[in-house]
Amino acid sequence: MAYIGKIPGGTALTSRTLDSMTGDGSDTTLTLSQTPDSVIDVAVYYDGVMQRPGVEYTLAGNTITFTTAPANGVFICALTGGAENIASPKVDSITTEKLVDGVVTDSKVVSIASSKLSGALPALDGSALTNIPSPFTTSTNDPTVSTNPSGGTGTIWVNKTSGEMYVLTDATAGANVWTNVGPGTGDVSSVPFGGIGGGTINGYTTGGYNGGTLYNQIQKYSFSASSNASDVADITTSNYYCTGQSSSTNGYTSGGYTGSRTNVIDKYNFVSIGNATDVGDLTASRDGVAGQSSSTHGYCTGGYVSSNSNIIDKFTYVSDGNATDVGDMSTANNNLTGQSSNTHGYASGGEVNLIDKFSFASDGNATDIGDVTVSRYGVAGQSSNTHGYISGGSGGNTVIDRFSFYANGNATDVGDLTVGRHYVSGQSSTTHGYSAGGNSGNNTIDRFNFASTANATDVGDLTTGRHGAAGQQY
Repeated sequence: MAYIGKIPGGTALTSRTLDSMTGDGSDTTLTLSQTPDSVIDVAVYYDGVMQRPGVEYTLAGNTITFTTAPANGVFICALTGGAENIASPKVDSITTEKLVDGVVTDSKVVSIASSKLSGALPALDGSALTNIPSPFTTSTNDPTVSTNPSGGTGTIWVNKTSGEMYVLTDATAGANVWTNVGPGTGDVSSVPFGGIGGGTINGYTTGGYNGGTLYNQIQKYSFSASSNASDVADITTSNYYCTGQSSSTNGYTSGGYTGSRTNVIDKYNFVSIGNATDVGDLTASRDGVAGQSSSTHGYCTGGYVSSNSNIIDKFTYVSDGNATDVGDMSTANNNLTGQSSNTHGYASGGEVNLIDKFSFASDGNATDIGDVTVSRYGVAGQSSNTHGYISGGSGGNTVIDRFSFYANGNATDVGDLTVGRHYVSGQSSTTHGYSAGGNSGNNTIDRFNFASTANATDVGDLTTGRHGAAGQQY
């Protein structure tokens, strides 16, 4: 049959290729100019009549083989349109078996959702990981409340000199809490008093007496540099022979003598410094008392009512209110001082030579665990993370005594104040103890190092000399 119509080809078939031949009665093959995927991707026509793929012809590579040799003079054309010539495949038409292994390279993968990752990951070389914070910080020193690590809570700090190890359990900037998890004891916390953190910013004295004048001043001095104190506010009534307590935000002045013995508990804020307010009462009016502080409560021990007292009073920091009597000291005592570890309160010195200890965790009586080196009253108290200190005292005493929070026993003499004096107020930073003021109009602020046994140095002055003031720290 003669071919009728226009021979296929030209630019109209932009997605297919055309190969052709003329039969000679013996030639059974036609070589194509491309290699189709399948025989059905090649349409073969004899003089315009379509042939059946797989029946009248087969495909091997790019070679068409005819079942019967086309007759002499028959025009044969083959239109090839395999996968290589598909201009735009249908949506969702490409299956995984159509992709050659390795054809999807790294450069072709822009991103992948984490939800698409499943199964076990292969072992990774740690050196290839980036932006992973180190699990440990090593140093020759302990961390401080102002150590603000980028890793936040859970950061581990190792003192490679002492072997102490700490975990950051509260990452409040400038007020971190490092919990000791090593072989030693003593957490690093921003919560005063002394042994449970100490102050990091300022020491305070409230009240006092000198030369017939009672004072109501709240004086403040810096822990970061040697400097004189300044008068920043007032307690509610001029007072002396009072005692101090410190929470993480407020200073307290309790008990004392205002012209008569008082039971008032005054409170002032460390940050928005202003005059104190009367927020409650002790269970009995008394002076010559000692103060202790846990992280949640203030304590007032001993003192003088109509005779020496053995009362242990406790009041909460959470809400204003009166104190409650929660126990007794081992012996009634007056003109003593207080220290605080993170678990216990201590009352030491005074008119009875003793060191009493009571628990913060449960209300109860105190026990006598040791003695100060020299019997004396009007002493100041300070607290480090590991030890309590007693400084100054009656008889022009300069002694700085120290006793352990973790082994009951007597105090030892570890240094001297610059000037002997009694009725001194005590303050504690995280690293140093301070003794401010004293009898005979003394205005000296002495400082001694908790880390070494050495004498104190004079680092500043109160605005006026005074004794019997209370001490607090922030």
